[in-house]
Amino acid sequence: MIRKLVKKLTDPDRALQAATSALIEATGVRYALDLKQSRYKPGEPLKLLLAGYVGQRNTGADLRVEEMIRQLRTVLGDEQIELTCMTFNPERTAGYFRAVRQVEMPQIFPPFLAEECPKHHGVVACEGSMFKSKFANALSVLMAGSLGMASAEGKLSVGYGAEAGDMDEGLAHFVRKHCSQSLVICRNDPSRKVLEALGVRTKGGTDTAWTFDPAPAAVGEAQLRAAGWDGIRPLLIVCPINPYWWPAAPDLVRASALGLFGEFRQEHYRSIYFHTWSEESERRYDTYLRSLAQSVRELVKETDAFVACVGMEALDRDACLRLSELLNGRVPCFISDEHDMYRLVSILRHADLLLSSRFHAIVTTLPAGVPAVGVTMDERIANLLHGTGHPELLLRVDEPELPARLITVLRDAFARRDELRRDNRRYVPSQLRLLAQMGMDFEDELTRVYPDFPRRQVPRTFENYLPPLSPNLQKLLEQHT
Repeated sequence: MIRKLVKKLTDPDRALQAATSALIEATGVRYALDLKQSRYKPGEPLKLLLAGYVGQRNTGADLRVEEMIRQLRTVLGDEQIELTCMTFNPERTAGYFRAVRQVEMPQIFPPFLAEECPKHHGVVACEGSMFKSKFANALSVLMAGSLGMASAEGKLSVGYGAEAGDMDEGLAHFVRKHCSQSLVICRNDPSRKVLEALGVRTKGGTDTAWTFDPAPAAVGEAQLRAAGWDGIRPLLIVCPINPYWWPAAPDLVRASALGLFGEFRQEHYRSIYFHTWSEESERRYDTYLRSLAQSVRELVKETDAFVACVGMEALDRDACLRLSELLNGRVPCFISDEHDMYRLVSILRHADLLLSSRFHAIVTTLPAGVPAVGVTMDERIANLLHGTGHPELLLRVDEPELPARLITVLRDAFARRDELRRDNRRYVPSQLRLLAQMGMDFEDELTRVYPDFPRRQVPRTFENYLPPLSPNLQKLLEQHT
């Protein structure tokens, strides 16, 4: 018992959970003493706080929130809501999230949540990888803590388009304790099973990125032509990551060494959090990149494809540059810290074939029909490719004989790209309908919590619960409805 107590007190992750938990309970007590505090009243705007992983130039995280905002404004009515979005860095989200107030969130966030959440009538958690220990427990504590703050005051508390996976004991206990009154709309059934086992209410859904409309095709084409593409050669785009430096964990010793001597800079994630790293991690990372490079070289020999790398998050810069170097340094790299989400997705949609370890690189190109081969570190891409009906295009980053298997899959995908384009475009309308159902479920949950909130007087058909769609998406719906 004493050893467990000491471990909790000296483990920064557990300390973060304990601090957030204490502030949630204090928020609930304070609200019980003044039930009128920040309670929604008919006739006034509904104030919602969007809690997400934005401001780090993670393309998927940013565009998820962008599309969530567009859908909420459609479903609830622009004139009836006031939206506020958390951001780690307002400079990196400048120009995003039109008509939404942005509030900067500090790295040490529990006091911020205790101050900011009660100002609103509800919280919408936005991060896709919402409940899992794979990346950083702190991110899941931020999501679950935000929902818990809203639940403690009896307010709207919804996780939107979420995914759940393996959680360590401490995080699972935190989610069970503070999210039992929340509604989490999940983007796949395995996530629902994980959360329902913890006593969390769930609904089915999908990712929110399906409606994203990038910059015009000419924008992406101009970027690619400036980098050497002639517009004729087949275009292979690769989206690599570093799969082996997760999870990020707090480390006070390394944080001290970084501050005093500048050590461990390469592994530093943010605040007191550091990527997992070792000689074995470096070896496995190098094997993964060399496997990609070897397969790409073989495909280029056979098809004369032009190759480009896209970094969907600023953190992917190292992977892109190292892969380019393995390909003789002649591969252009487009990284999210230099290209906004509209331009980056415009670039991606020109691909004749996508080789990706990034989930949202695949999601945002499926409406253009782009065939994708996934090399995955977790369940997200696996769930997606199983959904499209093409699990044969899926490999794992640590798969034995990865180079040999990967070139076989790439050859097959390239040869069948016309068939895969048709299948991908046929799949998208089903996800749009799921997204529309999410809008209906969100509206139902809102009026359960706030019965006096005025619903729109429109038929409950999926067209009325989606944000405005691009001509491309409208055409897909007409063709496959």
